[in-house]
Amino acid sequence: MSIETSPPAPAPVPEAAPVRRCQNCGEVLLGEHCYACGQPTKGLVRHFSSIIGDFMDSVFELDSRILRTLGPLLFKPGYLTLEYFAGRRVRYVSPVRLFVFLSLFAFFASRLSFDIDREGVDVQGEGLAVVDVDESRNRGLRNATTVEEVERIRDEALAALGEARKETANVPGAGIGMDVARQGVINEAERRIKAIRHSEATGEPLPVVQENDGTISFNGTPWHAEDNPVNVAWLPDAVNKKINDSAGDAQANMKRIQQDPNLLKDAFLSTVPTTLFVLLPLFALLLKIAYVFKRRLYMEHLIVALHSHAFLCGSLLVVLVLDALATWTAALPWLSLPLGWAETALLVWMPVYLLLMQKRVYAQGWLMTLFKYCVLGTCYFMLLSFGAAGSLLVSLVVM
Repeated sequence: MSIETSPPAPAPVPEAAPVRRCQNCGEVLLGEHCYACGQPTKGLVRHFSSIIGDFMDSVFELDSRILRTLGPLLFKPGYLTLEYFAGRRVRYVSPVRLFVFLSLFAFFASRLSFDIDREGVDVQGEGLAVVDVDESRNRGLRNATTVEEVERIRDEALAALGEARKETANVPGAGIGMDVARQGVINEAERRIKAIRHSEATGEPLPVVQENDGTISFNGTPWHAEDNPVNVAWLPDAVNKKINDSAGDAQANMKRIQQDPNLLKDAFLSTVPTTLFVLLPLFALLLKIAYVFKRRLYMEHLIVALHSHAFLCGSLLVVLVLDALATWTAALPWLSLPLGWAETALLVWMPVYLLLMQKRVYAQGWLMTLFKYCVLGTCYFMLLSFGAAGSLLVSLVVM
């Protein structure tokens, strides 16, 4: 006798997933962007937290890629550049965004890392002294009556500035101000010596020098927009007017700087990232000239320039953090001393890193690499000096 059994019930058929269509053109979506019109599936009508996440990812690529990028950037010379050339790009932050992100953070941190008081004596975060040339010493230099007196005052001023330069060697932007002050002392001394010798030769009385009240001099007399403007004959009137407007802004700002030197410091550091961005293509051009027989594209040299500048900005940021930590833990020598050693080691590592990067990316012998490294370094230092001077002038006008 057989027992009949009912057949098993058929498994339920899952419902087909609804077809996603583009809200703009109606085409079937195959991903997060419409292949027909390009419209993304995500709009602004959604949770604000997801919009913030997308913004940080789009602008700075702040996700797991930043962790995979920073380590090789700081400690593996040339690695990111070679990876980029090999086509492995999506796993790392792009060179342009990496440079922009690090430069903005590094120089923002520089603005916060130290302050100059009204006498230019205190540098916050280091406890160092920035020694300005005393106004009495300036007055004595401008009104000295003998060559020997001028030389004595000049040498004392240069010695003071030399000591200040040593003490502020690791303060970003301080060395440029020291160099400007040093050249100003030398020029003032030369002018006074020339006037003294002219007076001795002709018997004419020495001129009485008016005290500097923060005004700009032009043609030997104070600048004035109407009485003594800048007027370059071969320039259009509109350009001369713009120059005089800028001179007026600079003169007004110079008086503000006398009251608060931090205004110039902050304005200068805020222009440095833009200056570096302008110098990047010039440095890539230098690389193109130095390695012309390598037959690399200009954009390849630009990638090298972006990664090397990103490394310098990232290293500067780490140095500032170590410096701040060493200052905050000054009462704990067992902690502050290792932090100081790490800061010094990183400063030494920076030029070594750039040399190793150049060697690994361009794969030339050590002798030729060293030669080109020195030539490129000298040329770029000159460009950087001109760029810094330009930034200082722009800062004086636009602050």
